[in-house]
Amino acid sequence: MKIRELRQKSKEELARMLWEKRNSLLSLRFDISGGRVKNVKSMHEAKKDIARILTLLKQ
Repeated sequence: MKIRELRQKSKEELARMLWEKRNSLLSLRFDISGGRVKNVKSMHEAKKDIARILTLLKQ
């Protein structure tokens, strides 16, 4: 997700998205350790999205 798109959202939407991204990251970790996911890059992208959201919330 682009930072430009995130800046248009309200703080409540960002907080909800942060919660969803953290839950998806948790499930991705379990799927990767279980060998069910071949695309490990998706975990890296989820971490970057979480960092972007946290940056906007702290500004």
